[in-house]
Amino acid sequence: MTTVFGGMPPRVTLSEHVVRILREKIAHGELRPGQHLREAELAESLDVSRGPVREALALLEAEGQVEIRRHRGAFVSVLTKEDVEEVHTLRAAIEALAGERAATRLTEAHLAELDRVLKAMKNTSAAVEPQEAVRLDLAFHDVIYDAADHVRLRRVWTSIRSQVSFFLITRNVNFPDFPMVGFPEHHELRTVLAEHDPAAARAAVEKHMSGAYTRLRQLELPTRAAVRAPHA
Repeated sequence: MTTVFGGMPPRVTLSEHVVRILREKIAHGELRPGQHLREAELAESLDVSRGPVREALALLEAEGQVEIRRHRGAFVSVLTKEDVEEVHTLRAAIEALAGERAATRLTEAHLAELDRVLKAMKNTSAAVEPQEAVRLDLAFHDVIYDAADHVRLRRVWTSIRSQVSFFLITRNVNFPDFPMVGFPEHHELRTVLAEHDPAAARAAVEKHMSGAYTRLRQLELPTRAAVRAPHA
């Protein structure tokens, strides 16, 4: 492994910085599904002690991107059919509620921020990196959760946001159509939200959520039982 440390950003703990690096490596395929993540090797390559690496792996396990097996260590998670179904159904439920609430609470500032993100989406090219596409996608939905004005709903979103990011990156790597569908799909959702009709907003969100899920279901993913069988 090559050193990619390059200095820790301000106001970020060392373990959080390691998390960011490992997320990027997983997203880019530098760390492959099922690959063994050895603490000592990671610590040496990132020029840090093993403590921050251990903490980072625990955080990534909570996000679903890493699996820590007893007496064996940490491994990059393998995306399964069940993972996709569980995260999608949970996200669809909270996103519908967020959209419904946001429809009656969107301020001009919220709409301006949605438009700012939409402009960036519209300007993406065919060469857009999957990570950048996902950053814009989630930034748009962050505004909706903020407008929903529901503390516990926001906490649930925060708890699964990294998993959603992981899944969307997988979706964008396999279906690189964000430049064609990203802007129009989100612009349609913004238009409905701005009408301040909760029922219409819920329906629009449910329609929007089905797109990524439909594409992910087309992937030939293993079942959870098949992944766990060799390690039982």
